[in-house]
Amino acid sequence: MNPRELSLFVTAAANCLYECLPAEQLPVAAAVFSQLGDTLMTMSAQAEFLGDQASAGGAREC
Repeated sequence: MNPRELSLFVTAAANCLYECLPAEQLPVAAAVFSQLGDTLMTMSAQAEFLGDQASAGGAREC
């Protein structure tokens, strides 16, 4: 997915959530997704700092 497609996808997802969620739930959803992004960045930065290229890069088993 190129950067423009990714931007369109995120915008479309935000529009769908805006239409589907009650107004009082929107701030909670926004906070959850912000925390998710922050946590993923923290994990990625720590893996890179530790030199764990296997964890910092590609897909992993869940």
